[in-house]
Amino acid sequence: MKRWLALVLLLPMSACGYNTIQKLDEAASSAQGQIEVQLQRRADLIPNLVSTVKGYAQHEEQVFIQVAQARSGLVNAIQTHDAEQMANANAQLTSSLGRLMVSVEAYPQLKADQSFIRLQDELTGTENRIAVSRIDYNQAVNAYNAYIRQFPAVLTAKMTGAKPRKYFTASANAEQGPPTVDFSNPPPATTPSTTPPASTPPKAP
Repeated sequence: MKRWLALVLLLPMSACGYNTIQKLDEAASSAQGQIEVQLQRRADLIPNLVSTVKGYAQHEEQVFIQVAQARSGLVNAIQTHDAEQMANANAQLTSSLGRLMVSVEAYPQLKADQSFIRLQDELTGTENRIAVSRIDYNQAVNAYNAYIRQFPAVLTAKMTGAKPRKYFTASANAEQGPPTVDFSNPPPATTPSTTPPASTPPKAP
């Protein structure tokens, strides 16, 4: 092992992939920055959305609390700059927003409110940009992680402390959405039996 390290030290760092490692790492950092911008934008839209819904649905307090908690979790995750934590927090916010949108279905006037429609469109656009940024980031991370496992870059990575990056992928638990209940096929109503009771045979004298 020492002979290999000595050989690597005699070679220019660029020949061992140092420059490429830095380039790929910067590309992944830039892609993550784009995700964080869009996640923050999504978090910034939530208070106005909740405020608009409250104007029509004051009785959905529990849902509002869940959305507020999920939004707070996302903001905190963004500050950590940890891709996995951000992905989980974003998935949890998506789940909470799903519950909120289920509640909205009970308020036709809210669904027709222009402010609500505009905010919903902005959220949808932001979510689409998050999806695109996620793909770009994960591709950049894949290129970086694959490269630092190759020889001789793997030796340079160990010497410089370059470590694999986390993907922007939510865990299975975080991706679980709100439970759904299907009322379209209610169970058949039970009807009282019309069969007459069996007659009791007469007693023998």
